[in-house]
Amino acid sequence: MKELDIYIAGLGGQGILTIGELLTEAAHHKGMYASFYPTKGMSQRGGFVQGQLRLGRECAGQCIPLMGADVAVAMERSEALKAIRYLKSGADFLLFDSVWPTAAMLLNKAEYPSLELVKEKILGAGARLVLLSEDALPVHNGKKARANMVLLGAMLKYTKLSGFFSFSEADETSRRFFSRGAEENAFSLSAGYEGAAEITEAR
Repeated sequence: MKELDIYIAGLGGQGILTIGELLTEAAHHKGMYASFYPTKGMSQRGGFVQGQLRLGRECAGQCIPLMGADVAVAMERSEALKAIRYLKSGADFLLFDSVWPTAAMLLNKAEYPSLELVKEKILGAGARLVLLSEDALPVHNGKKARANMVLLGAMLKYTKLSGFFSFSEADETSRRFFSRGAEENAFSLSAGYEGAAEITEAR
């Protein structure tokens, strides 16, 4: 595969856009075409955030077509449902199962989706599901590893992104990218790459 389209979804404050920015820099550093198009909802913690990353395309439109993503990534359970329509059959879907209920859900005006429902929808789209649990985040110097970097490490190991970047390339880019917290980010990236994930294949 010479081209890769990645759809990323999450909420403000989770570091979702950092994943796309870091991969874009890694691609440019090795002479690979890369275009990253972020979209933000309300400018607040918890607002909707998405990014569309297109690798290996010299001329890429801004939007990944519906049913056109090779990889989808979500850092929050309910936001994962928005990404499903972008999946092509046989895509990889990496879900970091964190739970951030909206105000409507907290007021019992909307129902928060169950993990089983989200898994059913992803697998029903013909995707391969890679599931990471928020509870499994390792601890470094008394603090939980950075979830977005753990997610990126898992992307490098468990999804089609592995055919585009090695762990060492991502690690080198991360160390250039972050002016502060380089050690913490390197630990988190490694934890995601070396850690276990629950993988379920579509039937």
